[in-house]
Amino acid sequence: MTLETLLALPRNIKKICFLIHDFLMIFTAFWFTQSLKADYSNEWFDPANWQSFLLTALLTIGLFVRMGLYRAVTRFVSFHVLTTAFAGSLVSAVLFFLNTLIFEEKLRLALPVVYFLLLLVSVTGSRMVIRGLLSDHQKKHMTPVIIYGAGRSGRQLLEAVKQIREYSAVAFVDDNSKLWHTVIYDLAVYQPDAIAFLIERYGVEKILLAIPSATQEQRRRIISKLEAYPCEVLTIPGMKDLMDGKISIGTLKKISVSDLLGRDSVAPDDRLMSADIEGKTVMVTGAGGSIGSELCRQIIRRRPEKLLLFELSEFALYAIEKELRETCIQKRLDTEILPFLGSVQNRTLLEHVMTAFSVATVYHAAAYKHVPMVEFNTVEGIRNNIFGTLECALAATASGVRTFVLISTDKAVRPTNTMGASKRMAELCLQALAAEPGQKTRFSMVRFGNVLGSSGSVVPLFEKQIAEGGPLTLTHPDITRYFMTIPEAAQLVIQAGAMGTGGDVFVLDMGESVKIIDLARQMITLSGLKPKTPEQPDGDIEILITGLRPGEKLYEELLIGDNVRKTSHPRIMTANETMLPWHELSALLDRIRSACDRYDQQAIRTLLINAPTGFAPSDGICDLLWVRETHTKNAV
Repeated sequence: MTLETLLALPRNIKKICFLIHDFLMIFTAFWFTQSLKADYSNEWFDPANWQSFLLTALLTIGLFVRMGLYRAVTRFVSFHVLTTAFAGSLVSAVLFFLNTLIFEEKLRLALPVVYFLLLLVSVTGSRMVIRGLLSDHQKKHMTPVIIYGAGRSGRQLLEAVKQIREYSAVAFVDDNSKLWHTVIYDLAVYQPDAIAFLIERYGVEKILLAIPSATQEQRRRIISKLEAYPCEVLTIPGMKDLMDGKISIGTLKKISVSDLLGRDSVAPDDRLMSADIEGKTVMVTGAGGSIGSELCRQIIRRRPEKLLLFELSEFALYAIEKELRETCIQKRLDTEILPFLGSVQNRTLLEHVMTAFSVATVYHAAAYKHVPMVEFNTVEGIRNNIFGTLECALAATASGVRTFVLISTDKAVRPTNTMGASKRMAELCLQALAAEPGQKTRFSMVRFGNVLGSSGSVVPLFEKQIAEGGPLTLTHPDITRYFMTIPEAAQLVIQAGAMGTGGDVFVLDMGESVKIIDLARQMITLSGLKPKTPEQPDGDIEILITGLRPGEKLYEELLIGDNVRKTSHPRIMTANETMLPWHELSALLDRIRSACDRYDQQAIRTLLINAPTGFAPSDGICDLLWVRETHTKNAV
């Protein structure tokens, strides 16, 4: 009978087998002890011995059942099981002594001691042997892993690993030299330099990071070192799960790009976070988008009186409204959630909504932001990004809105594409309105780069391509980008808006720019795979260079000039940028609007180039309709 067959037996059959096993162990211990008597002769045929044995055996088995010895799963034999067997064997030895005294009427103190030791060793030893056999059998089908971090979270993670059949922990690794060469829960603790040895010895396939208290910079350094090993790296989320006791295999996740960037977020300033929100009516345009939805999540925590969600997409509006209502119920918030379907180009609707609900603060996140999509649909991109912002700002002015914050982009700086130029024009609109005499609405613009996990972001695209086996598509080997997490970006937007005095252009500190090809290689390596290159043709995933898309820049900037000043917040700077007075800008906007109405792409491009946007297009006109119509005219 194979081990698999035995493991497949019903639990009741297994219990009966152990009952029989323990009965035989009691039988062996009892009669071996009897054989040690100095006057041993025909003990086998003495009815008193059999009476003593049967009573001892039955009472001992009953005691083991009562103490729960047969409820324990053998493959998970613990200290509790051993103590139960010890206590049961000790009581059984007392029973042996009393029965011998009753039935044989002789006092032999040494025999119960021998009986106790034999029974304890046979009952516990056999279980430990079985546990070892089962453990070795299971490990053949389990993934060997190293747990990086031998602290509290690492020990919790080890306990979680032991409860499943997926992973087999072979060692701890820790940076703390005081723990090296120690043993924790049967696992030795090694220094990080021993990882290569452990991988070779045990065939380790995954490294589980259990370092929730480490700073982002410390995590980045550790992860950077682990890139050299052919293992997938998984991590537990953070300290909150540790404090809540929620560390489990299910909480393990792949290394995030925020871990690779190695940047610690700055705790938000509660005063700035609440200044334009708490107790007020707040409106978010583009509320269903990546930034807009996160702004809503951050805003609702600050307990506004009302939160107005303005969104063009019905599904996106439904999803964020549903999520926020559930949050209000869970956290017992009394904020009123009001969803509005509409376009930011509809000033009449915007003005009615803002006036009817006495909106105090507007966060304008509605925009078409995907560079190629705007290049292919130039007129709609300009109407939404420039005139949508303008109509929203004019509605805010007419409705008495106190604070208006525009979510801008690094692509507005010396733009090479229509999307960037349209966002710079949107900034010029707010700058001009802010400079108007008697302006009561405080206009601010917040400029930042890519946010991790947003729609269209390269990170989820790479993750999807890795899961599918590649290749990873990259437009250019030298392309770089700034990155920031969505929650950090949303918090900084809110704080920057509260710092504005009117016409401010705020720039968020995005840290160092990241070379995307290096990011792609890191993501492949940390998934336990190897990049496929001409030098390494046996790699797993290829990085395919597809060429720059229409309007795409190799390098992004955050400032047009060097006239940047620090603010009271370490991650927020302010800049003085070129602007046009309203009467000049208004005339330019009229010409752009007229060109859009005529679908005159050439005129639109000329106007954007001549405007103070720094627009220097890297491609010809790519608008799909213009290209088709031009091709048709030329063919005729």
